[in-house]
Amino acid sequence: MDYKDIKKLMDDMGNSKLEELEIEFPDGIKISMKKSEKREVIVEQPHIIEAGAPMTVPAVKPQEEKGIVAVEKKKEENYKVIKSPMVGTFYASSSPDKDPYVKVGDKISKGQVVCIVEAMKLMNEIESEFDGEIVEICVKNEDVVEYGTPLFKIK
Repeated sequence: MDYKDIKKLMDDMGNSKLEELEIEFPDGIKISMKKSEKREVIVEQPHIIEAGAPMTVPAVKPQEEKGIVAVEKKKEENYKVIKSPMVGTFYASSSPDKDPYVKVGDKISKGQVVCIVEAMKLMNEIESEFDGEIVEICVKNEDVVEYGTPLFKIK
């Protein structure tokens, strides 16, 4: 099963009303998908290495290398942080021609959508876990984020 087949399965699952799907193929490949806020996809296959073109994975640099200056820990302790729940691409708005969901200084409430993280062509709305005011937006639009990357600081 190649990437295109797996991608097709994911797209079909996303467009269906199914909440969970598990498939085991005779060649040992297992695919398990479950719809949730995190939208996890687990693909297990035997440790068979096939000859072919090498795969490349884009490197994601730590936040310090992107020029983001660390704030003093004393001040930082007063802030609540909304972190990325997944690896993907950060988007501040629902489309390029729309205003961002939130800006520095905006008052937000728990459950309010603050951004989108795109993972494998799925747009995942990220909701605030806290009530408060946006003090800092820690990433730029279209930045690649990792699991746990700070997105917003709230006071």
